[in-house]
Amino acid sequence: MIELQPNAKTPLYEQLYAALADEIRQGVLPPGSPLPGRRTMAAQQGVSVNTVDAAYQMLAAEGLAEARPRSGFYVQKTYGMLHPRRAAPAPAAEPHPAENAPLYDLSTGSVDTALFPARSWGRLQRELLYQRPELLQRGEMQGDAALRAQIAWYLSGYRGVCCTPDQIVVGAGIEYLLGCLAHLFAGSLAAIENPGYARTQAVLRNSGLACVPVDIDRDGLPAAALEQSGASLCYLTPSHHFPTGITMPATRRAELLAWAAARPNRYILEDDYDSEFRFDTRPLPSLQGMAGPDGPVVYLTTFSKSLAPGIRIACMVLPRPLLAQYRRDFAAYANTVGRFEQQTLCAFIAGGYFTRHLARIRLAYKRRMEAFAAALRAALPGVQLGAVHSGLHFLLTMPGAQGERAMVESAAREGVRLRGLSEYYLARAELCTPNTVVAGYSALRDADIDAVAAALAKAWNKPSESKG
Repeated sequence: MIELQPNAKTPLYEQLYAALADEIRQGVLPPGSPLPGRRTMAAQQGVSVNTVDAAYQMLAAEGLAEARPRSGFYVQKTYGMLHPRRAAPAPAAEPHPAENAPLYDLSTGSVDTALFPARSWGRLQRELLYQRPELLQRGEMQGDAALRAQIAWYLSGYRGVCCTPDQIVVGAGIEYLLGCLAHLFAGSLAAIENPGYARTQAVLRNSGLACVPVDIDRDGLPAAALEQSGASLCYLTPSHHFPTGITMPATRRAELLAWAAARPNRYILEDDYDSEFRFDTRPLPSLQGMAGPDGPVVYLTTFSKSLAPGIRIACMVLPRPLLAQYRRDFAAYANTVGRFEQQTLCAFIAGGYFTRHLARIRLAYKRRMEAFAAALRAALPGVQLGAVHSGLHFLLTMPGAQGERAMVESAAREGVRLRGLSEYYLARAELCTPNTVVAGYSALRDADIDAVAAALAKAWNKPSESKG
């Protein structure tokens, strides 16, 4: 029986195809021999018939197998003559668990897929597929007007964003939208928070913008340091700084808006990436709302955290002077989000599903955060947890540990993937709080919380005290 790995990144049909192809090439399955029927193979492997069919079709496309009407799939007869049997290579040593998929993933880029509203989302999308054939046609460059109207309504009511639907641009992910903005700000020097989101710096640099890291303090990015940097563009995560979790106070926000207003063509890019997940108080209104619809702020947000990273829908709100340039420069571009996905999200918001979904997952993540924090405090005496009440990760500091790198490596040996805080420093990593890692819990199963805490206690030589 072929060993498939359901939790691996490679899809099951590709795993099955690769295993069968290898057996054919090695002569284990001789030319002309029949492959098991699709239903038989599906039952043997515990997968769907569609998975088997996809694997068999790939074999046929490569010329390793042939499909015979009303008979099934057979190993290609000519394959053995063209490719004589070779000795099977010696089996590779089993990889260490830390080098393969971890048992527990505490990275910050995943979500709990079990919380995805599959039933309501799927029903809405099926209805659109059958009832709205016009969605097969090319849509508006900025995104469908109906979706932009719903997004404007949501952002106004829940994030204090001040805009009209015509100012919204829908795109397939923040990275795509940042690439568009880099074109609009060609020749500018962009300031990036340090520590911060390295992917943002990479996208802007790949798109031709020079970037300079600016150190944050306990209130976020200081306006004085921004002025000294010489930048005319600034990327911020003010509602929940990544990765420290700092919430920028209103006074600092006002200082940064004053910096932007002091000279022409200065702009702030406000990334409001996970403001939905604040568990203690309501988040401050957006920086864009403070600046107004024509102020020097471009607002960006994504549905990756609230729905799923695989649903590539993000948006930006452009001040009108930039909107005119965007429409001129990108007039020939097609929107990068499929119209069925756009209209499904539109119906999802308009029907009240989205706000109910947010309330449900906010409660689920809050309970998980509280349980995880309690388990860590019980298993790791002296542990310090920072930025617990907002976002879907927090900072974990273990005083007396042997250093951040040792913490990450020993955790990996126990099957726990996480990243050190210093990895997010774009410069001056010596400023990093020692013995600190970033622990994301959005993809952590509730049933695994105690096991993760115990694994980290073992990794960091902090065995839990036993009673008696």
